[in-house]
Amino acid sequence: MKIKYAVLFEQAEDNWAAYVPDLPGCMTTGKTLEQTEINIREAIEGHLRALQEFGDPIPQPTSIAKEIEISPAA
Repeated sequence: MKIKYAVLFEQAEDNWAAYVPDLPGCMTTGKTLEQTEINIREAIEGHLRALQEFGDPIPQPTSIAKEIEISPAA
């Protein structure tokens, strides 16, 4: 069974950060966007594994990330 979680990526001055709104505490950083994507995938897998080991339920995804395009006010 595959589950898709929304992941938010944020660029900082010297690195990238990522977090999963539906999995509180599941976050990571990386030097590049690509490395951060690899890291967050591993973080999600580890987070879900820990939940299972402690007998906690796996949260179902409820968050959706979308880009909204706007024109800045003049």
